[in-house]
Amino acid sequence: MPRDLRELSLNTATLGYQWPLARVIAACAAAGLGGIAPWRRDFSTMPPAEAQARIADAGLTVTGLCRGGYLVHANATERSAVLDDNRHAIDEAQALGAPALCFVVGSLPRGGRDLAAARAQVIEILSQLSEHAAGSGVRLGVEPLHPMYAADRSCISTLASALDVCDAVGGDIGVVIDTYHVWWDPNLAAGLQRAGAARLLGWHMADWRVPTRDLLMDRAMIGEGVIDLIAIERMVRAAGWTGLTEVEIFSDEWNRRDPAETLAALVRNFRALA
Repeated sequence: MPRDLRELSLNTATLGYQWPLARVIAACAAAGLGGIAPWRRDFSTMPPAEAQARIADAGLTVTGLCRGGYLVHANATERSAVLDDNRHAIDEAQALGAPALCFVVGSLPRGGRDLAAARAQVIEILSQLSEHAAGSGVRLGVEPLHPMYAADRSCISTLASALDVCDAVGGDIGVVIDTYHVWWDPNLAAGLQRAGAARLLGWHMADWRVPTRDLLMDRAMIGEGVIDLIAIERMVRAAGWTGLTEVEIFSDEWNRRDPAETLAALVRNFRALA
């Protein structure tokens, strides 16, 4: 039996930001999707409070906001800018009605080699930001990224290390799981059970192309790569996730196509996943 499209949420990066947010919202609703996850850059065409109203009027659920992050810094000036930008991101998430703000935490500062120090900065900054988020209805979700990004995008490469950060920060923070980043991890099932429903704040799908032609912009459409998406989905659901499945695909190839074609392929492939 085909999957219910109301279980599907579109992360707007999947359409390559080729359409303004209003058009993406309308297209998702027309296709029968259940949700949408904007990026902060979408607010250039529609402020978050208006986006919240438009999304609700379209019958869609906001599954999250991308993104906060790049918390590692080289000096006090950068630290202040990091805090200001991420506090603003939390405020935008609150105005949007997003249950979680996804964090790509950043990694080595310019000239740096100390990953342990970078992780310590992540914990310190998230502790500050969790105070700002308290009472907002927005939870902070740490997304572990594939180890190929360890030098520049994220010093948090495994679900276990993301959960260690959550333990160190305390409070209401959790994790966001993306198949593209965690599918290779032999300890994934144990990590998902450790996270449990209380700390699972987002569930993203993308697929892995072989060979991968670009480290960032060559994700495969779901169902067209080598990741066992169904097996991971079962682990995520067994760990307690009850929300929608959010598809987030960064792809130069798909970005050269009409977004309507990309959305149609996503709908077709999602319905066929079994």
